[in-house]
Amino acid sequence: MISTRYWFHIGAITATLLLALILPDRKSIFGFLAGEEIEISKIVVETVVSSAPAGTVDRHQEEKQFLLQRLRRPNGELSQYHPRRRLLAALHGFYRYATIAMNDLNTISTRYKSLPDNQKRTERLIKKNDVIAQKIVDHALEFYGVEFSELQKFVHDVESSGQSAERVSVSQALKHYIRDWAPEGEHERISTFPHILNTLEKLYPTRDRANPVRVLLPGSGLGRFEVTANEWSMYMNVAYRYITSPGGSLANSSTIYPYIDWWSHQPTTAELHRPITFPVVPADPHSVVLVEGDFTTAFKKPSDQGRFDAVVTLFFIDTARNIVTYIETIHQLLKPGGVWINLGPLLYGSSPLIQLSLDEIIDISEAVGFDLQDTDPQCGDISLPGRKVRQMEAPYGFNKDTLSKNAYWAQFWVATRR
Repeated sequence: MISTRYWFHIGAITATLLLALILPDRKSIFGFLAGEEIEISKIVVETVVSSAPAGTVDRHQEEKQFLLQRLRRPNGELSQYHPRRRLLAALHGFYRYATIAMNDLNTISTRYKSLPDNQKRTERLIKKNDVIAQKIVDHALEFYGVEFSELQKFVHDVESSGQSAERVSVSQALKHYIRDWAPEGEHERISTFPHILNTLEKLYPTRDRANPVRVLLPGSGLGRFEVTANEWSMYMNVAYRYITSPGGSLANSSTIYPYIDWWSHQPTTAELHRPITFPVVPADPHSVVLVEGDFTTAFKKPSDQGRFDAVVTLFFIDTARNIVTYIETIHQLLKPGGVWINLGPLLYGSSPLIQLSLDEIIDISEAVGFDLQDTDPQCGDISLPGRKVRQMEAPYGFNKDTLSKNAYWAQFWVATRR
């Protein structure tokens, strides 16, 4: 057993990440682990500053080439699900952040006579948030090779048809900066991430750069693990690309006001207007290779099959339209003897074709070719009598200083591919 120091961060990337740690679109982002220095059993989390190995640079360049090929504009109209259209829709949302937020604020202000002073303060903070939103747009245009004129035309065409930019996805992406990259999100990170890290440490106590353990993980960089992240949501992807850019990755370089669009459960007006600064540590752009797109189709190259030592699904499997396809994909990507680590709830969304109970998921996983392993009792009580599944309370998506709390009984298991 070796004592290792890690810097880990889960980045937006609901949320669908591969250590494959997989974060879902709903919980995405980012899906990035944070960077506070905390004691976790034998693991100490800290910032690691190092140059990227040549192999990592090659992986980034190779994946970006594949990405730009997939984003290439075809002849004729873009289909609804073409990745370029989804990218433009996300940029439309960030581009119109201030316009939509101001419209929402004006709607509220007409209902309350006492709001004028508060409204002026909120308007100023919306403009400050918009600075970050426009930086995200500018960096994405450069990174993806999209001309601003193309975005302008897309915005004009969409709005001329009577549609507007998506507001909720933009707001959620900005809030994931807090969940994943700021001290204020530590209460969520600390409830789940240590269980994953401790499990990986026990499974792979000896690692070296020449023969890294390949992990499919949503936006997470771990010491001498070769990490691949996967995310479907373009809102999460463009936000992640910005925070790992030279301008966005500097420690404490950005400040946003994430609570100004959520007036419920606020104890004071000051809490509504509270600023959050991030990232708490510099983001390392070399630690993770991000693969954008649908988890079930993004890894179809022959070299991807049986490639990974571990796949970690964090707040992810319930985002599937067909959870059986997710399980089969995880099995295909793992090496024989490879490990699947799951932690998350069963809150189905995205118009699922099937919604399985926990015992059905375990039965199907075993039928596909997984054997569940014993896990540490510190990871919670047994969920199903006679089955090797544990549960823990996992807070998600809330500000601990408000008057509400949101949490799941997250299910945890470790399974080996036969």
